[in-house]
Amino acid sequence: MKAITQAIPHAFTSGNLLSGICAILAISSKEYELAAYLVMFAGLLDFFDGFLARLFKVSGDFGKQLDSLADVVSFGVVPAYMLYSIASDLTQWPFNAPENQHWIRFMPLMIGVFSALRLAKFNLDTRQATGFIGLPTPANAFWIISLPFLLESHGEVVFPIIKNLWVIGGFTVLSCFLLVAEIPLFSLKVKGLGWKENKWVYIFLIVCLVSLLLLKFAALFILIPLYIVISLFINLLNR
Repeated sequence: MKAITQAIPHAFTSGNLLSGICAILAISSKEYELAAYLVMFAGLLDFFDGFLARLFKVSGDFGKQLDSLADVVSFGVVPAYMLYSIASDLTQWPFNAPENQHWIRFMPLMIGVFSALRLAKFNLDTRQATGFIGLPTPANAFWIISLPFLLESHGEVVFPIIKNLWVIGGFTVLSCFLLVAEIPLFSLKVKGLGWKENKWVYIFLIVCLVSLLLLKFAALFILIPLYIVISLFINLLNR
């Protein structure tokens, strides 16, 4: 029985990894929205593998390492490849980026590297037991995979902005910085059901729900920066 309860969280983690691999295949076929859905599904599996591990009271180094390996693919390699692929599309017709800017399209690949650094840091950092230091890789991935939905719903506004590859480069630098920055961010894990101890979590979740209803998945593009802003505000209040 114990072997089964230990295997169930590992199965969810493996599903997370498989979703990430399938997302890479989708990006290769320029099916960006499908890849985004697969990343979100990976995020759901990532949540439940931890939840089930706590529920069954099973933990160990194997599960921890497998989870990090799955996350570096689904929330590191996939968003890096997606942004690289979108940037590569922008260098082609009808945008025809200047020849001296084409190198910028390779910059998003660094997101995969910094995601691995973030996960390695998280595994060793005892300060992150109840919160986060730096942007979690799933949150960073959700921020990036919102771009296909943003282009689909607000392309007339977004295209003129991101067709400048320097914008892609700047977005990449910001993403990499946030992953490893020494910025305390609050956790979405609730502590009981009371309002006082979970006030900011509830407020953020309500804003998320309203934003997703109004803007659908394109809302992720503003929700992740909002999460960072709320965290900075909480840090100021706690000083």
